[in-house]
Amino acid sequence: MRILIIEDEPGIALFLKEGLQEESFAVDVAREGIEGLEMARVNEGEYDLLLIDWMLPGLSGIEIARQIRKDGSQVPIIFLTAKDTVQDTVFALEMGANDYMKKPFAFDELLARIRVQLRTKAGETSQLSHRDLMMDLNTHQVFVQEEEVMLTPKEFALLEFILRNKGKVCTRTRIIEHVWDIHFDYNTSVIDVYINALRKKIDKGSGESLITTIRGVGYIIKEK
Repeated sequence: MRILIIEDEPGIALFLKEGLQEESFAVDVAREGIEGLEMARVNEGEYDLLLIDWMLPGLSGIEIARQIRKDGSQVPIIFLTAKDTVQDTVFALEMGANDYMKKPFAFDELLARIRVQLRTKAGETSQLSHRDLMMDLNTHQVFVQEEEVMLTPKEFALLEFILRNKGKVCTRTRIIEHVWDIHFDYNTSVIDVYINALRKKIDKGSGESLITTIRGVGYIIKEK
């Protein structure tokens, strides 16, 4: 899952980026409003959620949200701000925000709110499933035939990304950007290594892999 942070305070931006990366999110950061809006527009459809500071140089967070909604994008937006009146909260929500966090805030609470927005965006509960595989996004557990399978954080993130895009081919470029947060060298063999490791853990010797390789393109979990 990919998140764009638009925050001009370097310490807060770094804190958020490192914390979210530890939770296996891919993270981009913009330090001022115009840059943030351009990144959101250029990469429209690639970001799963935007974290936007209200007060930004160049262009306010409110104006960014207004422009993004005017463009027709429904990407979830969470405002981060020191403003704390009821009127401020109402105004932010009316301008297109999905949620609102007052500074200072606890990272665990922000993380929980991010996950709520991502589940709502996907129209799902806290679980993803396919055939006899089930992922619990809250507890970070994976079960195959009701037996728990132990995955590393990166294996979990990779499986989650492909499963969220069930029925769609996940290209190597999108996988490396969303799971590893790398914008280059998308032919790296690291994806193959992790796919093979996942298959050994989740296929349970069924003879048919849950993840299908589309040669020269990427991977897919087919609907049926």
